[in-house]
Amino acid sequence: MSEVVQSGSSSIQQPDYWWYRARTHLLQAALGDFLDSPRRLLDVGSADGPSVSWMQGAHERFAIDLDPRGLVPGSGVCASALALPFGDETFDVVGAFDVIEHCDPEAQAVSELARVLRPGGRLLASVPAYQWAWSDHDVRAGHHRRYTQRRIVRAVEGAGLTVLRSTYGFAGVFPMFAAERVARRLRGRSAEPQGLPQVSPAMDRVLTGLSATEARLLRKVDLPFGSSVFLAAEKPAR
Repeated sequence: MSEVVQSGSSSIQQPDYWWYRARTHLLQAALGDFLDSPRRLLDVGSADGPSVSWMQGAHERFAIDLDPRGLVPGSGVCASALALPFGDETFDVVGAFDVIEHCDPEAQAVSELARVLRPGGRLLASVPAYQWAWSDHDVRAGHHRRYTQRRIVRAVEGAGLTVLRSTYGFAGVFPMFAAERVARRLRGRSAEPQGLPQVSPAMDRVLTGLSATEARLLRKVDLPFGSSVFLAAEKPAR
């Protein structure tokens, strides 16, 4: 089992960073309709709290993460997505946002997420996009891979789930993302900055504004490119 704990979750260290705030709205816009009204929900990778606030509700919620700092005592468990400490068919919804890329073998992680879903239950997930965008950031974060839309759909369908929606996300800021990844390669790994790229207050407003416009689009249409892939899938009823 080679799942990796990142040296420090950026979402814990900088929860107000523009990317986490934007992702909250993009995930809700793309996947919120598939949340429905679950009785019992599992949040895998709960240290990334800023992006899952839209999943809160009256339902029973369980959380797991390898980083204990993101877990609330009494309601969270330190555990691996490769061996979920729950019985079969326990949850109505499983959320796994930027989790699967940390897991190897991939098939084992996705199968575990599917295993704990009840028939008719739904998996809501996100993964980083495009292997060509691989950089030192992925290495430090403990990623094993980045995804195309086709690859994550294939992985989820391989676990026996039916994909209800898949779309790219962060399309509005994608030109800046692509330029930043190219610049990283040109600078060389030894010159890479540590941590999240810092942005000015003015750029923060630009980036969050672009993402807010995209969130409105995601409620209506799938997007053909972006730096993330968002997916909703269902476990077939018997």
